[in-house]
Amino acid sequence: MPSSVVYRMHYDKDTATLRVIFVSGLVYDYKNVPEEVYLAMKTSGSKGTYLNKHIKGHYAYEKVVETDR
Repeated sequence: MPSSVVYRMHYDKDTATLRVIFVSGLVYDYKNVPEEVYLAMKTSGSKGTYLNKHIKGHYAYEKVVETDR
């Protein structure tokens, strides 16, 4: 299901980094995210809700860049 908050996600297994590209164009890398957390977010009914409950505040992050996607 499309998200009204998350435009796209990418997971790098080698670095355990979850990149989240928001609809607003903001891009964040969340560090040391287990693959199972990424997979759960990927299959969740609401990606924004999952992100807020299970990722934000639980994993270190870095703002990457603003983009037009």
